[in-house]
Amino acid sequence: MSNAQIVNVVGSGVLSYEFDLEELSTEFGSEAEYDVENYPGMYLRFEGRPTITIYRTGKFIIYGADNVDEIYSTRDFLLTQLSDLGAIESPEDSGFSIQNVVCTGELEGNQNLNAVAIELGLDRTEYEPEQFPGLIYRPETRDCVILIFGSGKVVLTGCESLDAAQRALDALISTTQDLGV
Repeated sequence: MSNAQIVNVVGSGVLSYEFDLEELSTEFGSEAEYDVENYPGMYLRFEGRPTITIYRTGKFIIYGADNVDEIYSTRDFLLTQLSDLGAIESPEDSGFSIQNVVCTGELEGNQNLNAVAIELGLDRTEYEPEQFPGLIYRPETRDCVILIFGSGKVVLTGCESLDAAQRALDALISTTQDLGV
């Protein structure tokens, strides 16, 4: 069996504050990128950490982490930084959660994606090789989307955890083996 490997984790939360992002970007200095003409959020890029986007409303998104622990440590780092700058009173947020765990995996051997689409069910798959080289599969019993490529490589997105991604990958491997595709 193939092991699912995390390639990206995304988490988000909300602070009970509104921010003047122009002022906040000045406070953060070179780590901040804010151009209201191009995008309403401010990007924060600290060396060795995932990217953070903060919005005027207090919502923030952290992405680019290699694991779930890194998302939480980056959130704690952000809250401490905002508290130290006086932008928030205490380093607390509400409703922080993991939004997406993106993983990769592999099926054994090359895959005939036309046959895979038919066997997995045309109502749960999309395969238009002129538009995109992979098959898009939405399993009936999993809350994720799986991209399957002819090489056998697989991308699992929309998972809540590595365990959920592994279960989805194991089910896909079992299904494709049972179907003989």
